[in-house]
Amino acid sequence: MTLGRSQLRAWALILSILALGSQLLLFSNCTTNKKSITIKGAVIREDEDPSKESPIADAAITVDRGLSPAPVKSDASGFFRITLRPDVRPGQAVVLRFRHADYRPLDVTHVADDQLYVARMVPIPHPVSPAPNHPEVSITNVVVRYSQKTVTTTQVGTAVRTFQIANTANVPCNGRAPCSPDGDWKATINFLNLDAGEGNEFRSARVSCIAGPCPFTKIEHDGFSKGGRTISVSVRDWSDTTTFLVEADVVRPVVSDQLRNSYPMMLGQALNFSLPAMAEGTTIEADVNGDPIVFPLGPALCLPWADCEERTDTDQSKAYHCQIKPGYRLKPSTAE
Repeated sequence: MTLGRSQLRAWALILSILALGSQLLLFSNCTTNKKSITIKGAVIREDEDPSKESPIADAAITVDRGLSPAPVKSDASGFFRITLRPDVRPGQAVVLRFRHADYRPLDVTHVADDQLYVARMVPIPHPVSPAPNHPEVSITNVVVRYSQKTVTTTQVGTAVRTFQIANTANVPCNGRAPCSPDGDWKATINFLNLDAGEGNEFRSARVSCIAGPCPFTKIEHDGFSKGGRTISVSVRDWSDTTTFLVEADVVRPVVSDQLRNSYPMMLGQALNFSLPAMAEGTTIEADVNGDPIVFPLGPALCLPWADCEERTDTDQSKAYHCQIKPGYRLKPSTAE
């Protein structure tokens, strides 16, 4: 059969449409499966001395021209991660904008790729107070003091107890639980609970088979290895009667407050120190013109002779940076 010209043209048109549709579908799949680029970096304070380039938390980061779905903020360590829109190509130039109330605005052009970036922001200078009419006050022998709850234990005894799992060997289970692990033999499960008493805890608890066909037993529930006021254990036995021994140390935990000292690192006219997450009652003791004075470090973080900043790290410990105010001079410890 011979096709006419009109039929040939129709078939050619259909084939062209199918080819175009395949290309559009392929393009759509490529666009859909395109992986977004993520830029990772850190925001730090700009300083000629690398030891003073402290991390900047809560810096707002955006991408110019809306090339990122949403702004992000740097965390306590200064780290940020910002994901670009899927249509941003690798190698394309993007402008990152960094904003923080205490620092000058910073716009940086980066290439969209997987490199690590460091943004250095310049602090906004605070108004300088008029020079005092009296000599500078010296600050020396700075010590940070805080208390931390500590748990100590005293052994008050030892728990020793035996218990039996009575069973008869070689009795078919026939599907009546409990059975041996393979389901063949009748088994028995027995358990033991122990209470250390008010204010006491079990520590180093251990359970062992001391008599009978021990290979045909299995500890079903371990409620003893973590300790605590009460412990328990259950054992499965699918042979003859066995005997188990439970032993544990009985201790009494005592919670007390221990006073700790921390000695700040002096960098120029600034102090840096960190405190554990559970630190309480923090004070700073310093010699002011030779007189020892204790200064509570309250929530405002304001000392008569320094302005302090605090940041919380990922382990919930707190890092402090205290800048000495005009009119005061931080000097090395007299013991150095």
